[in-house]
Amino acid sequence: MLTLGFSGLDRGTALKRAILGDGWRREQRIVQGLDSAAALVDETGVIAAAAQERYDGDKGTGRFPRDAIDACLRAAGATMRDVAVVAHGFRYEPSPVWQLDHLSTRWYEEVYAQRVQREVFAAHYPPAVAEPRFVHVGHHVAHAASSYYLSGFDEALVVVADGMGEQESLTVFAGRGAVLDPLGSYPIMSSLGILYSVFTHYLGFQPGMDEYKVMGLAPYGDRQRYRATLDEFVRLDPDGGYAVPLLSANKSPLERETHQGVLRRLEEKLGPAREPDAELGQHHMDVAAALQDALERTLLHVLTEYRRRTGLRRLCLAGGVALNCSANGVILRSGLFDEVFVQPASGDDGTALGAALAALREARPATPTGMRMPYWGDGCTADDVAAALRDLGPGFEVRRHAEADLVRETVALIEGGATVAVCQGRMEFGPRALGNRSILADPRSPTMREHLNTVVKQREEFRPFAPAVPVEDAARYFDIPPGTEAAFRHMLMVTGVREPYRDRLPAVTHVDGSARVQVVRREDAPLFWGLLREMGRRTGLPVLVNTSFNLRGQPIVRTPAEAVATFARSTLDALVLDGHLVRRTAGGPA
Repeated sequence: MLTLGFSGLDRGTALKRAILGDGWRREQRIVQGLDSAAALVDETGVIAAAAQERYDGDKGTGRFPRDAIDACLRAAGATMRDVAVVAHGFRYEPSPVWQLDHLSTRWYEEVYAQRVQREVFAAHYPPAVAEPRFVHVGHHVAHAASSYYLSGFDEALVVVADGMGEQESLTVFAGRGAVLDPLGSYPIMSSLGILYSVFTHYLGFQPGMDEYKVMGLAPYGDRQRYRATLDEFVRLDPDGGYAVPLLSANKSPLERETHQGVLRRLEEKLGPAREPDAELGQHHMDVAAALQDALERTLLHVLTEYRRRTGLRRLCLAGGVALNCSANGVILRSGLFDEVFVQPASGDDGTALGAALAALREARPATPTGMRMPYWGDGCTADDVAAALRDLGPGFEVRRHAEADLVRETVALIEGGATVAVCQGRMEFGPRALGNRSILADPRSPTMREHLNTVVKQREEFRPFAPAVPVEDAARYFDIPPGTEAAFRHMLMVTGVREPYRDRLPAVTHVDGSARVQVVRREDAPLFWGLLREMGRRTGLPVLVNTSFNLRGQPIVRTPAEAVATFARSTLDALVLDGHLVRRTAGGPA
C-alpha cells in the first residue's frame, strides 16, 4: 500500500509577513509548519524521504513540498495515481481557540483549516484529492509514529516535545505492538520548544533555526548562576506536571506573534538582549547553560513519572526538542531506560514520514521494524556525476579510483591536513550529514575546529564538530556503555570523550569534554566505515571529524552538480564524488 506523507503549512510564511511586515525579520520564523518535506512508504519500509529545502535552497522552508514529493515518486518509479493514501502531518479541528482574537481567526481560516491544506494539495495534484485518499494526521501522532514504528521496539514509551502541534507542546504515548495510545499531554503554554526558541531570540540568534547554537554555547556557561531565575520561568509540579509561567507574559495578539512580552520579561530578569552578531560574553553563556539545565531537568521530571506509571523500559523520542543532543545524552545516561531511540529527522520534516507511517499502520497494522540509516534521498547517477565533473572547469584534477585506492588516497589527504568533502550514494533525510553528504577532517589537529568554523563553514567559533568512529572502536574512545551503540548511529547523542583521548582529539572534544558521536557500522556505510578504519591504521585513531557538506546559509548539498559547485567556490581541499577524487591543481582556484 503506497502511502505518501508530507509536512509543512503552505501559506503560513506569507501570512506571517502580511501580519508583521518587513520590520520583523527575525520573527518571521516564529510560525508553525516550517521544514516541509515528503516521504513515501509501503509495507516493506521507507522508500524515499526528502526535505523541500534541498530542492529550492531555502533553509527550513514551509512551502508546499512539490519537488520533494516528485523526487519520492521518482525513487519508487510511481506517479500520484499509484499512491493509495496521502497523509498530512497536521490535523486542525474547529475550536473556540480560533475565535480568541482576529489573528487567531485569520491563521485558522487562511492556513490551518483542513480545507485550506486540501486546496493547496489540489492546486499541485488535482486528481489526488478524492476521498478517502487524503487524510489528516495529528501533528504529535505523526511525530510519535515516525519514531516508534522505526524503532524496532515491540513496546516503548514515546515522548514528543516541540514548539507546538495544533494545541499541544508535549505528548506522551505508550507504544505496544502496532498501537500508539496517548497517555497525557501538555498545552502550548507549557511549551519547552517555545521556551528554548524565545531564549534563542534573546541571545541574538535566529529563533526557529539556531536553537542548536544555544545548545552548543551552554557548556561554556555556569548552570547555577541563573538557576533560580529559570526556576521562576519553569515550575515543576507533582506527578510529572510542569508549567512555563514565563510564556504568559505575552498579552496581546501581536505579542503572541512576536513573543515581545516574553522578551521584555527576560530583559527585566536577565538584562538587555544580545543584538545579532554582537560579542558573546560570559553572561550569555551562563544564560544558555541555565536554559539547557532547565530543559534537561524538566524532561527527566516527565520521563521519570511516566516510566513509573507504565513500567516501560524503552524510550522513543521525536519532535524538535528531540534534536537537543545534549538532553538526549542526559536521558540515556540517566538509567531510566534500557534503550533510547531518537528518529533522525525529529523536527517537522519527520512528520512527513510519521504521517505516512501512521496512515499505513492504521490500514495495515504491524509491529515496529528497526530502521538502518536514513539514506532515503536522491542518489548520484553516473550521468549526473559525469555532467557535474564536465562543468568543473580548469584548475582541478579528477581521478577515478577503485574503492580501496580511493580510501587510501582520501585518508592520506586528511592525515596531511586536508579538508575533504564527500558526495556519494543517496542523500540523508534529516538535519545531520551521516557520511553521504559530509565534510571530513582530522580530529587530531588542534587548529582544525577553528579552520572549519572560520574559513570553511564561516560560522561561530564556539560551535563544536562531531566525531565519527567505527562501532568496533566506539567504546574505547567515547563513553558509550556496551549495548547502547545503536543510540549513536544518527549523531543525536552527546556523551563524554574518554579522558586519555581528549587532548588527542581536540577538534571534536567540546569545552566540557563531550562530543556528539556518530557510530558507524560497515553494513550501513561501507565507504565511510572504510575511511575510518584506514584512519585508524595510519594514525592509531579511527576517528574523523564529520560535518555537513554545505556553506553558510546553504542547505546540505543534494546533487553531484551542487557538490561540485559548492566545492569549487569553497576553500575545501578535495572532493570525493561517487568514486572520483577531485583535487585542486597548483594555481587553481582556492
